[in-house]
Amino acid sequence: MDEFTPVWTARTFEVIADRIREQIRDGKLGSGDKLPPERTLAQQFGTSRNAVREALRSLEHAGLISLHKGAHGGAFITDGDPRAISQSIEDLMHLGGASLADVTEARLSIETVIVELAAKQATAADFARLAANVDAVEELTRARDMAAKADLNMEFHVLLAEATGNPVLMLLMKTLMDLLRSVHRPITAEDTVDIIKSRRRFLSLLRSRDADAAAAEMKDHLTRLHDLFSRPESPQ
Repeated sequence: MDEFTPVWTARTFEVIADRIREQIRDGKLGSGDKLPPERTLAQQFGTSRNAVREALRSLEHAGLISLHKGAHGGAFITDGDPRAISQSIEDLMHLGGASLADVTEARLSIETVIVELAAKQATAADFARLAANVDAVEELTRARDMAAKADLNMEFHVLLAEATGNPVLMLLMKTLMDLLRSVHRPITAEDTVDIIKSRRRFLSLLRSRDADAAAAEMKDHLTRLHDLFSRPESPQ
């Protein structure tokens, strides 16, 4: 007969983490809820506080809870932290399992869907927020505040995702923006001038509900960004 394979037993902290995940999945725990203290959790699970502490750390790394110290501290359920996902993708890139081209390809696909939905769903308030973002980027570019400008440039895409009203697309876009913050190279004020022009063309097309033309403008913009991010940095 065939040989038996080894039996794998979940480690205690993994069981605890899975139980807490089940509570979140079943709606018994939600965003902002505070978990009982470590001592209480250890008693409830019949385990050591070390096992509980390790479980909480694993949930924090997964972006499901946030741990706070102090008199009003503790373990709180988050509303989903995209940094946990972006960190995993970043690690994959550093290990050679994914490239910037892979990220760009995925982003093109996701953002095309976002543009199509935003063209249908965006409200006057959404358009106002997007336009204000572009105005602020232009102002920061003139002031040569490139760090603040980069943050606002990425916020534009998050605002666009929020205009869809789809929480999954919002989370995916936040994840991609967090990833790009850590892997892309800075771009110059001269480059930003072209980006602002593209943003204004895009917004005009989006306001007119021309999803195809808006998506094409966004694709051209993202393709250009990929080329900018991919080129070697000039020596300081």
